[in-house]
Amino acid sequence: MNKDYLLFHRPFISEEEIDEMVDTLRSGWLSMGPKTIKFEEEFNKYIGSQKSVAVNSWTAAGHLTLEAFGIEKGDEVIVPTMTFPATAEIVCYFGAKPVIVDVDKDTLNISIEEIERAITPKTKAIIPVHYGGQPCDLDEIQEIAKSYNIKVLEDAAHALPATYKGKKIGTISDATCFSFYATKTLSTGEGGMICTNNQEIAERCAIMRLHGINRDAWKRYSEAGSWYYEVVAPGYKYNFTDLQASLGLPQLKKVDIMWEWRKKIASRYLEGFKGFDLLTLPYIKNDRESSWHLFPVRINLEMITKNRAQIIDELKNHNIGVGVHFMPVHQHLYYSETFNLDDKNYPVASTTFPRLMSLPIYPGMNDNSVEKVISTVIDILNQHRR
Repeated sequence: MNKDYLLFHRPFISEEEIDEMVDTLRSGWLSMGPKTIKFEEEFNKYIGSQKSVAVNSWTAAGHLTLEAFGIEKGDEVIVPTMTFPATAEIVCYFGAKPVIVDVDKDTLNISIEEIERAITPKTKAIIPVHYGGQPCDLDEIQEIAKSYNIKVLEDAAHALPATYKGKKIGTISDATCFSFYATKTLSTGEGGMICTNNQEIAERCAIMRLHGINRDAWKRYSEAGSWYYEVVAPGYKYNFTDLQASLGLPQLKKVDIMWEWRKKIASRYLEGFKGFDLLTLPYIKNDRESSWHLFPVRINLEMITKNRAQIIDELKNHNIGVGVHFMPVHQHLYYSETFNLDDKNYPVASTTFPRLMSLPIYPGMNDNSVEKVISTVIDILNQHRR
């Protein structure tokens, strides 16, 4: 690997994670066990929710939550188009319909107007996605959900930690699902967490994550366990493991430190690109705090002679990695063909996507790297100014 290449993301791993992982390997308990339970408890304390259930991915978390909501074939679930396809995919698992809607032009979070327009008697849930880490308009979403008696599952894959009107994301809606994928703000390689204040939802998710077994099946091979258990529902193999918890526990201890580092980088980007007319910068509403999982900028294409792909290639040639988040769900072949979706019904996402580019932002990224990104992006775009 080119040592001068600035990766788009690098996990913030220290000796503490390595020591914890070695301790787990030496313990002989690799799958779901005492460290998983401890991680759930510590995460729950940090977020401030009543219950947290650890699983092996955000996708598993979202699927289990919708199952606990009682989603069935023929139901409808409202999903924004600016998200990773897993948000819509989990709806399809039930034979239900993901009703994919456009986003707000400033934040790229789900549009409140589009939610209201999409509601039908079949609507059973809304999945707002906190794009890039900025919380959605949760008061308005909760008001809509309450008036129509529908559930809210927050997709907080980007939003650890983020706050909305002083409340931590994970404490507000019927359920919130976090991701611990390799690139996320807390990483266990793969993993997810369901946070809820609803005891019934938590219990159902805990049972269904491990084959529908009706007791603490993970204890059955321990001194405190019993060989006897019963399956009460056809569940899934979605459990978290102590190997993952070995990364999660030390990561959780420094999640605020990592957040401060990302906030510092975001602040420097906002200052460094201030007034630069070839980019549109992220807009954060003043009653919430972003986790700054992403720093997405929009290239003002009408003012330059190159397209986004060409700009990204040039940045790569200058040893800078960037990302693109996301190709809208309605443009993916399966969803566009299955649900007959067209760009004309998604004017914000369709016009924004070709301009989007996410800049590197992660703890461990030093000041020189941040300054290099700013100066290189400005230089390259200026070279192609119309």
